[in-house]
Amino acid sequence: MLSQESAVSVPLVSMKDMLQKAKKENYAVGQFNINGLDFAQSFLQAAQEEQAPIILAASDRLVDYLGGFQVIASMVKNLMEEMKITVPVALHLDHGMSVERCKKAIDAGFTSVMIDGSHGPIDQNIAMTKEVVAYAREKGVSVEAEVGTVGGQEDGLIGGIQYADPEECVQIVKEAGIDALAAALGSVHGPYQGEPKLGFEEMKQIAELTDVPLVLHGGSGIPLHQIQKAIELGHAKINVNTESIQAWTKAVRETLDANHNVYEPRAILTPAKSAVMKAVKSKMREFNTSGKA
Repeated sequence: MLSQESAVSVPLVSMKDMLQKAKKENYAVGQFNINGLDFAQSFLQAAQEEQAPIILAASDRLVDYLGGFQVIASMVKNLMEEMKITVPVALHLDHGMSVERCKKAIDAGFTSVMIDGSHGPIDQNIAMTKEVVAYAREKGVSVEAEVGTVGGQEDGLIGGIQYADPEECVQIVKEAGIDALAAALGSVHGPYQGEPKLGFEEMKQIAELTDVPLVLHGGSGIPLHQIQKAIELGHAKINVNTESIQAWTKAVRETLDANHNVYEPRAILTPAKSAVMKAVKSKMREFNTSGKA
């Protein structure tokens, strides 16, 4: 391994090869959502220290809040260079709301996109996905699509669970040529009410029928034994956001409660960055990603 002094950062990569390797070797790469500069720093440092591949994501509904596609891509690329990051890193658009938004992300330098057409009819979902795949292929960008509906709350929007139809999963994989499939099978965005109940029988069926890396959305709060089972059944990518932001918020609250006179952002956010890094490293170990860079 290169020393930190002599290390030369590597460019962003698509997640296609990353996920194929994970699927083959029975581990999952974590996707961690960017909520600000300090989150991106924490994610990259955790990945470098764990020697783990990582997917940094921006949820489409937060892109404008974060400054836009160009700002996000430039921030991640420059952080990688400044921090001398040598592990594989993909920059992914999470829940891309339209074909146009996915194209904007690709043009800005994102190396992976998710087109989320899951709320419409399958034919419309496939048509949107095919258009994104055609555009992405020219630039070596990977594409994820979703079938069914992941429940819970995401960026202020609340939805119910709708299980993925196995036949529709096969259809979108064959017709659109996607690199990864998010098949909704009982997971939710945000905190779980009670223990999650994932549809493992459906998961096994879809994994065998499609033979593409599967994506588990709502990966925060799922018990380790269910995570391991999901990985065994073809999940090569697991998305985490809630646990990161909960760790960040807890640390900020504790810092402010401990010292009512503190006001300097660095003093408040440094413990929060450490808490996020600790949470991310824990997930990497759960997903068996550590040491796989």
